[in-house]
Amino acid sequence: MSLSFETELAAVWPRLRRFAHALARNGADADDLAQMAAEKAYKSFGQFQPGTNFRSWMFRICRTVWIDMTRSGTRRAAHEAPPEAADAIGFDPRPATEAAIDLKTAMTAMQKLPEEQREVVALILIEGLGYRETAELLGQPIGTVSSRLVRGRQALLAMLGEGR
Repeated sequence: MSLSFETELAAVWPRLRRFAHALARNGADADDLAQMAAEKAYKSFGQFQPGTNFRSWMFRICRTVWIDMTRSGTRRAAHEAPPEAADAIGFDPRPATEAAIDLKTAMTAMQKLPEEQREVVALILIEGLGYRETAELLGQPIGTVSSRLVRGRQALLAMLGEGR
């Protein structure tokens, strides 16, 4: 059975976008990052090893693209308006559900984590990757991944506890 890039990408696209958002902290930058990762993966799909984890391969590409974007300074310049103004655009004063409020609060808190913790929290707690897979993807020892996850969880709980 041959692999189809489009089929494989469609299966991981929502998770890839969430991971890109965790890295970029900005919706527009996250969309650009996910798109650039997909383009890079498409061009190098011939190098993908059938039988390996496509999701991990895509996350690794996404992370590499993010690192390249950060180093080269090609990310979007500073916001034209203060970040508080961006939150008010399209704001519905009557939230549909309590869950939507909780999710926004959690995502806002997650964006405040240091990048190393945010990556690990996104991969393990949100995307459901295992410690070993996360360690391989990030090129870090499992102990480092574990300690970053613990610190990230503790920081999130502290931030979420403050908002209540």
